[in-house]
Amino acid sequence: MRCFIAIDLSEDIKAEIGRQQAALRAALARASSRDQKINWTRPGGIHLTLKFLGETDRANQVIEALQGIGPLEKFSVEVKGFGFFPDARRPRVLWTGIDAPPALGELASRVETAMEKMGFPPEGRAFAPHLTLARFKSPRSEPALEAFIEQHGELSLGRFEVSEFFLFESKLSPRGAEYRKVARFGT
Repeated sequence: MRCFIAIDLSEDIKAEIGRQQAALRAALARASSRDQKINWTRPGGIHLTLKFLGETDRANQVIEALQGIGPLEKFSVEVKGFGFFPDARRPRVLWTGIDAPPALGELASRVETAMEKMGFPPEGRAFAPHLTLARFKSPRSEPALEAFIEQHGELSLGRFEVSEFFLFESKLSPRGAEYRKVARFGT
């Protein structure tokens, strides 16, 4: 089973992400007639990833380990701003940011520690909470997207309460990845 651990988003946030993706696509279409080679993430499938596990046959052990990381205190998260990984000159990912209290980083750290104890490799970089809006097949500067982001850089897409997180299964299909919640953790 291909798995990851993530926080699901409210339907309001997913709808607003869809509206912003449409605005970004429109800005891109107005500015260029060339083929953009950008894969846009379906808003319904966007989630806040805490840890990607990949292929595993140990889902039951993962569930047990996650049940043992302790209670989750509710906290609020704001979806805000836009950016690129690694940067605007060579974009691989277009994202919207997450403004959250330290509780989010602490949760990610507890998840990381629990999975590392099970033998999953640690993440090679610091936790950078974000929501992936699109992936670029060929990383090249897109001035129209850069201008949109500069103009709307601090735009808030809304807030939501986090009181739970999930183990998700990811199935790849010709239509893209399809996600199924396997287990729920939190309150």
